[in-house]
Amino acid sequence: MHPSGVGTWTGDWAWSLPLIVLTVVIHVCGLAVIGERVVEALSESTDRRRFMLKFALVMGGTSLLATILHGIEAGIWAAAYWFLAALPDARTAMLYSLSAITSYGHANLYLKDRWQLMGALEALNGMLLFGLTTAFLFAMIQRAWPLGSRDRHRDR
Repeated sequence: MHPSGVGTWTGDWAWSLPLIVLTVVIHVCGLAVIGERVVEALSESTDRRRFMLKFALVMGGTSLLATILHGIEAGIWAAAYWFLAALPDARTAMLYSLSAITSYGHANLYLKDRWQLMGALEALNGMLLFGLTTAFLFAMIQRAWPLGSRDRHRDR
């Protein structure tokens, strides 16, 4: 790449960095709200069998809500692509965005040449978001699991 071409990436960075910050803030706030509800739901005293069912349902719901968060964040990127005319319509923009944010990359779609760096930056954003989600789900399991064993110890 010729050094004079670097200046054309300014717009990509100018759009992508605020989008990364925005989606990370949304994600962290969303996970915090979900986390409060998980602990609240699992803190109620139940016997071990009921706890396991409740734990499975709550963690399944948690996964669903985290997936919805990822979809909302991909939608924010898709709206930016559509607004910038980097992709022709909202449907294509959403498909591209989901493909980029998950690093799936198999959709046969391409951003206009002017905006191609944004796709790579969205993939970077996706790695951050999925890392946060993974850490969050692990932390929720670590925090919630002992809640089920406390009643078992109390019954002895």
